[in-house]
Parts: sequence; C-alpha cells; structure tokens
Amino acid sequence: MMAQGELGFKYEVERQGGGMTGMGGIGPYLDLACRSGMVRSIERHVKARGEQGWTDAESVLSLVMLNVVGGDCVEDVERLESDKGFCRLFSKAISQGLSRKGRRGLKKRWRKEKTRRVPSSSAVFRYLAEFHDRAQEGLREQGKAFIPLSNEALKGLCKVNTDLVGFVQNNRAEQTMTLLTTTVF
Repeated sequence: MMAQGELGFKYEVERQGGGMTGMGGIGPYLDLACRSGMVRSIERHVKARGEQGWTDAESVLSLVMLNVVGGDCVEDVERLESDKGFCRLFSKAISQGLSRKGRRGLKKRWRKEKTRRVPSSSAVFRYLAEFHDRAQEGLREQGKAFIPLSNEALKGLCKVNTDLVGFVQNNRAEQTMTLLTTTVF
C-alpha cells in the first residue's frame, strides 16, 4: 500500500472489482496534475470554451491522460470513460481545490444532468477546432511550408506549459537547460 497523495487514493490489493481502475498507474499522474497546479492553470489561461458544457480543464486533462495511457486517437477517450475508477479520480482532480461555489458552477454548466465524466470524441474534436484559426488558411501558399500564428487558445496552452516548467524548476532547480529547436524549410 502506498501513502495517500493530493487526491486521497491508495493502492491496495482488492479481490473484487467495484469502482476499481484497470489503469493503475494513472493515479499519480492525476495527482501530479493537481499538485503542479496544472488544472487551475488551464482554467486561468486557456479560454477556448464558453460558459456551457465541458470546461477547458476537463478537455485538456482528458487529452493528457489519454496520452499517458497510450491512446492512439481521439476515439480512445471511450477507454477512459468506460473505466469507472478512472472517472472517479478524474472528477476529483477537476474539482480539487475548488470552493463550494466553484463546484456548483461545474454543475451549472450543463442544461441537463451530466452523464459522462470525460468529453466524448465528438466534443474533443470540436474543442480541438478552437485552436485552429481558419483566417490563417488564406495565407497558405501551395507547395510551401506554413506555420500559422497562434490564436488566443493556443497562447493560453503556452502559458500552462510555462507554469508547469516553473513548477518543475521550483521543485527541482536546475542550473542549465537544454532547448531543442527545429528548423522548418
């Protein structure tokens, strides 16, 4: 058995499968997302969603966790949704540190009762489209490489990344850093 973390879960050997997750290694990643401030950073900086439906934190964190468990495509979010133990941990991670008013606000985002814990693949595709600026497509020239300018949602993700690097640096300061760059011709 391991000690509890931010989300209050323990690893135990259980003979029955009620509310368990087959993704046993996912807990520490969700715990790290909370401890690092990533979830709240997403809420502060990424403004791709409106006032209804899935929050930016739910959408981004579900994509990060999908990557962690080896998802190959957006449709693999159904693997996350079908794992009831993961869904419980995910819900705790999203609401961790929120005030009572903040938790109520999550419920008010939905017109009907929310039945899923992670966004569906169609909701994820709509979310990802918010990071694409269609106006930039007019600047594309056939046969030439083109890097569109970042829109506000993408700039918000860059700020989340900056916060995560700051968290790592504050917890394990390094004197030197290696940055990899790519040249596009």
